[in-house]
Amino acid sequence: MDMWLRRIIATVLLCTGLTVIPGVALKAAEDLSLVVVGDSLSAGYGLPAEDAFPAKLQAALRDKGHNVRVENAGVSGDTTAGGRARLGWALGDNPGGVILELGANDALRGLDPESAYENLAAMLKLLNDKNIPTLLAGMKAPPNMGEDYAREFEAMYRRLADVFDVVFYPFFLDGVAGTPSLNQDDGIHPTPEGVDVIVERIMPKVEVLLERILHAKGRG
Repeated sequence: MDMWLRRIIATVLLCTGLTVIPGVALKAAEDLSLVVVGDSLSAGYGLPAEDAFPAKLQAALRDKGHNVRVENAGVSGDTTAGGRARLGWALGDNPGGVILELGANDALRGLDPESAYENLAAMLKLLNDKNIPTLLAGMKAPPNMGEDYAREFEAMYRRLADVFDVVFYPFFLDGVAGTPSLNQDDGIHPTPEGVDVIVERIMPKVEVLLERILHAKGRG
């Protein structure tokens, strides 16, 4: 490309307020879609729709210049088994990418981590077969389940990330869990301010997911 044309393009980008992030050549005309398949933590339990994680993530992505639509496919109370059963429906017409946030209810109920692994593995295999890039958000077990259970449960997510080579965010509630001011009265579900922290901390991994989506579509 001639130097004068490069300068014209750069000037247009600056005047329109668009940003170019290395590795994420997302044009304004492109509209990528993400689906968040999760439980009440991502669905927005106890919050107005605009304060739920998918809505706030979409707003944050657009503030950064990414033309991305984020759909909420969270179901309060859902376990990994429930997510596995409804994944085909949640995918609809096959989105550009998926954020998979499940497992908290398995841990709260003391369900076998190996069963949760099998459910999540089946979901990730389906997503791989459909060539849908995925971000896997991990979870930690509550301390009352004991150290051995907690260790096995948390390790399950790393095993999945290694086997399926997904974008991995180890703990969805990082920076929020255990902080009363960022959680609702139940001490479990984030407040709007808690969701802001989640979005801020997970954003770098979401941008890696966008890179993979563009690569899968032949645009990266």
